[in-house]
Amino acid sequence: MGILLALILGGRYAERIAFLLLPVGLLIAVMIFADLWQSGRPLVYIVGGWMPPLGLALRADGLSAAMMVTTAIIICATAIFAHGEFSQPRGSPETRAPLVFWILLLGIWGALNAVVLGADLFNLYVALELLTFAAVPLVCIKGSAETIQAALRYMLFALIGSVLYLLGTVLLYGAYGTLDIIMLSSRVQPEPVAWIAAALMTMGLLAKTALFPFHLWLPSAHAGAPAAGSAVLSALVVKGSFFLIVRLWFDAMPSLLTLPTAQVLATLGAAAIVFGSVLALRQQRLKLLVAYSTVAQIGYLFFIFPLAAGLVESGPSNSIAWTGGWLQVFSHAFAKAAMFMAAGLIAETLGHDRIAELHGVGRALPITMFTFGIAGLSLMGVPPSGGFVAKWLLLLAAIVEGQWWWAIVMIAGGLLAGAYVLIVLGRALSRMSEPLKRYTPVSRRREVVALALALCAVLLGLVPLQPAEFLQIGRPETLKAAVR
Repeated sequence: MGILLALILGGRYAERIAFLLLPVGLLIAVMIFADLWQSGRPLVYIVGGWMPPLGLALRADGLSAAMMVTTAIIICATAIFAHGEFSQPRGSPETRAPLVFWILLLGIWGALNAVVLGADLFNLYVALELLTFAAVPLVCIKGSAETIQAALRYMLFALIGSVLYLLGTVLLYGAYGTLDIIMLSSRVQPEPVAWIAAALMTMGLLAKTALFPFHLWLPSAHAGAPAAGSAVLSALVVKGSFFLIVRLWFDAMPSLLTLPTAQVLATLGAAAIVFGSVLALRQQRLKLLVAYSTVAQIGYLFFIFPLAAGLVESGPSNSIAWTGGWLQVFSHAFAKAAMFMAAGLIAETLGHDRIAELHGVGRALPITMFTFGIAGLSLMGVPPSGGFVAKWLLLLAAIVEGQWWWAIVMIAGGLLAGAYVLIVLGRALSRMSEPLKRYTPVSRRREVVALALALCAVLLGLVPLQPAEFLQIGRPETLKAAVR
């Protein structure tokens, strides 16, 4: 509705429409979260009264509600951050960028909600496509040749991923006669057609998640995107496809999730941590460093699979690996959005983001660099941050499950993250040989928004070091236990 109104009324009203809808969307997400918190039961809405598999169902469990609130907070913060940069000045001719940005922001928000609430693999495909077509133009909103080239590369990877995902859904529907996740969970058997479908869909989703070696589109996409766009892409968009990978393996096809399969996914995650961190260390531009850091941090998410795969029957959501993995999703979302905003403010103020020339930025932009530093604590896994709790729980799970090799990768990843964050802080806090040249004054409002997101990443460190009951609401194993 908001997108249609913005298209009808034009760019002068697009921002106002977005700011009218933002608090409404945030309130709805919080109300759903609160309802699940009080009742301990999932919310299910049958669209049009038609039951699956003929009709559609929207289902909010603990994971969905947590994702909705995280998404709403970051989208609202991004909108406040982007105010001014994508505002239409009064009396000036209407330009393209404000209309496009606010429509795309609302489109990404709506698509992400559809991704986390969908309960049917084909409808999730539609939601995923909406997410892709809203995210790709955000990369090239500046309209330069470099950004258009980066957007085309992103679209190529995304479309290949979409085709693979769709082929998998066709195979599953032909073999089992339904795409409803709950029905598939009891029908899918370990047989060739199911394995082929799972492999196709997983490869397609990995391309959209930018997991190594499918990450080639991500750094170039961030290089020319506006800071607000990079914040949304890194914090939320890549998490949408990861969310579907978890739904696919743990909910739709749990009988296929064997330990060897899970080890393959975790091996890709481990490679992402090592290669992403090493490449981040080699970057000369701050935005590219943060982008390669995203490649590395995504790798941690895939340790959920081997560390919880052996608990499919008893309940993976009861494990500390499950809680640790999802805390990594949420803490990384807040921290990375804050870091991209901080990097954008530095680039706007100095006219560049070359790391070697950041001497004295810590004195000139103390709030921005403080934001970058405390967000970096979460990436490194230093207490008291959400990243620390997430990585500590995954580390403990690796030791308890006897898969110590993943613990070594996590420790190495933390040290490498510390190295590239400290390189930036070291340059920024060093003395400058000549007065810092500022191109534009920094906005205090935008600094506060980035700082608030970084503080959210730190506050997640208050979560107890044990399986989170809220993330178990609506899980299949929890519902089976309730029936017994």
